[in-house]
Amino acid sequence: MTMTMVKIHSLFFVLIIVLFFSCGSEIESKDSPGETILGYVDPFIGTGGHGHTYPGATAPFGRIQPSPDNGITGWDWCSGYHVSDSIISGFGQLHLSGTGIGDLTDVLLMPATEKVDVTLFGSGRDTLPYTSKFSHANEKASPGYYQVFLEDPEIDVELTANDYVAYHRYTYKNKEEVSSFILDLGYEVNWDKATGSTTQLENDTLISGYRFSKGWARNQKVFFVIETSRPIKYYSLAVDGVAMQDTNTVTGTKTGGQFYFDGHKGSVELKVAVSSVGIENAKMNLKLYGSQSFDEVRLETENSWNSLLDKIHIETPVDSLKTIFYTSLYHTQVAPTLFGDANGEFRLQNDSITKAQGFHMYSTLSLWDIFRAQTPLLGILDSELVNDMVQSMLTYYDQSGVLPVWVLSGNETGTMPGYHSVSIIAEAYLKGIRDYDTDKAFEAMKKTMMGDERGLAPYKEFGYIPYDIMDQSVSMSLELAYNDWCMGQVAKEMGKKQDYEYFNERSRAYQNFHDPNSGFLRGKSSDGATFHEPFDPKVANHIEDTDYTEGNAWQHSWYVLHDVEGLIELHGGNEPFSKMVEQLFTESSELKGDNVSADISGLIGQYAHGNEPSHHIAYMFNKAGQPWRTQYWAREILNSQYTTQPDGLSGNEDCGQMSAWYVMSAIGMYPMNPASLEYEIGSPLFKKSTIKLPNNRTFVISAPDTSDENRYVQSVMLNGEPLNRTYVRHSEIVSGGTLDFVMGPRPNKVWAVAPE
Repeated sequence: MTMTMVKIHSLFFVLIIVLFFSCGSEIESKDSPGETILGYVDPFIGTGGHGHTYPGATAPFGRIQPSPDNGITGWDWCSGYHVSDSIISGFGQLHLSGTGIGDLTDVLLMPATEKVDVTLFGSGRDTLPYTSKFSHANEKASPGYYQVFLEDPEIDVELTANDYVAYHRYTYKNKEEVSSFILDLGYEVNWDKATGSTTQLENDTLISGYRFSKGWARNQKVFFVIETSRPIKYYSLAVDGVAMQDTNTVTGTKTGGQFYFDGHKGSVELKVAVSSVGIENAKMNLKLYGSQSFDEVRLETENSWNSLLDKIHIETPVDSLKTIFYTSLYHTQVAPTLFGDANGEFRLQNDSITKAQGFHMYSTLSLWDIFRAQTPLLGILDSELVNDMVQSMLTYYDQSGVLPVWVLSGNETGTMPGYHSVSIIAEAYLKGIRDYDTDKAFEAMKKTMMGDERGLAPYKEFGYIPYDIMDQSVSMSLELAYNDWCMGQVAKEMGKKQDYEYFNERSRAYQNFHDPNSGFLRGKSSDGATFHEPFDPKVANHIEDTDYTEGNAWQHSWYVLHDVEGLIELHGGNEPFSKMVEQLFTESSELKGDNVSADISGLIGQYAHGNEPSHHIAYMFNKAGQPWRTQYWAREILNSQYTTQPDGLSGNEDCGQMSAWYVMSAIGMYPMNPASLEYEIGSPLFKKSTIKLPNNRTFVISAPDTSDENRYVQSVMLNGEPLNRTYVRHSEIVSGGTLDFVMGPRPNKVWAVAPE
């Protein structure tokens, strides 16, 4: 999860959701359930609870994401929308999928039928003059399409998008009222604050301008153009709470206006293009990608989604599992997002303009989250996109001198510990994804990991980060240790022996924290001998006064992705290690602390599936000679932490990671250590999963007898030969073939229990 400053615990919203579903109403997301893959995708999954997803329209990894915004400032409105709400304030063009910090929602549009007070633009929701009630019964969403009926002005709103242009269609139902729409560039939610804007009516069908803001992205610059299908007959503009007369342009901190069409009842289409570079680039994006009609773009985007989702075909008699799976697969391909314009140009956080040559530039890089399962999944389904992500990260390195951590709109947010750009580049390189300057990539990785920022100075000095020097010392050290191991593997592959030995040795930093008396990884002081006291493994303070990031000792004491065997040895062997991991799942779920992190959710015992540091733990039993425990707990997580309801995600979606865990685990394997190029075998949920690979190859996972009862692996065949190990190699998957499971109701305590 991304770090959060606000916790929302509201019984009111919980009651709304409970009442909503107990009344038997359902949010419609598909017109023809079961007929196509798209019919199984429900974008409302994740819009409840702490999922923080948005239901609006986007093309796969698209630059622009038109979606409804409720106008509430709060943690559960980080995407702009939460299913518990019944008010829509407008439709912003840019949104984040499932993060823990609210930003974007730029360039807010809202249709209207009455003249409103433009001097109130940019105010809080309670004083905005153009909000409307809506009902979930009159709301639909599917990949690339969103529709809602606004009750107060009686307007039907439809949204779609392609890679670069958002399409709005407003159908005005009341023939007695005037048809118009609002543009509010002062609209703000959560961390986002407008710092400057311009609204200009260039002609009777074209509005242009910009919105500059400061928030999570500290230098967010969005230039835009809006083209209307009907001419604008008259308008009213405002700047910083003052109505302006006799001008077609206003510039200030918060600007906007109301634009009126001739006539009343009927439809109007708006096309919106954005750019980080300038208005002319936004016009270029509109010209190149805005020539089609609303319905043509909707169909084209739906076809794009269908092609991507069809890359994994599952067979199961349970339709709800198809809904969860294909919605998850959809969410794994919403972010990262295109950031360069159609000509490749984009703006960096220092305001320099550069151009991507031979690759697509991406932002919304939630690297701490997605390195675990989303990028491994994309490495199977779309290696070209992973290659573009690496090139994008190297471009950010060119500007800042270090590899990125969490990039939003070209801005480094510095959110979350470690440098998982290193992990992702290493994984790509080791998988043979190398259409970039590999020497430069190694230089960038090494320079980043040899720096002094983000805890690296004490980490290099002591071999770990002491708790008396920095908060979150254990988590920060464990993340850097994994980055070191990844760095070492690339050095080894490149024949750089000295670098390999140095980083491989540094990757053992986790050993400094092991407390042989308790078994936990605990904060240690700079004297190298004193553990942090007092100590309670259930204490989970958020950000400050803690040795752990968004978690506690129970959750973070297993964060050794790269050397599970070494961690097992510290515990005294397979049996004591497995016993303590089992206790993690069966311990009481009590959390302690003065400021418990809201990110700790989806608890099974002390295991927290709602946050990423726990995601690999169930698969660690494989390395301890007890794979049946992996099979049991992987299936428990699949069954208990994902549903078809809006609160069907147990924690933040986090730009695809929460869903990627489901996709990988449901087909029966998970990248516990992504850069190892191995996928640990779990418990396949479907009778058959077919992964469609390039060059007409397929990798088929067959488990015909799998069921809720038959969750245990009895035997496995890889390409017709017995497989007596608990993992499948990346090379075996991408080469194509078959993985056949025999499943049963009782554990097979003989299969794959010995080291290979």
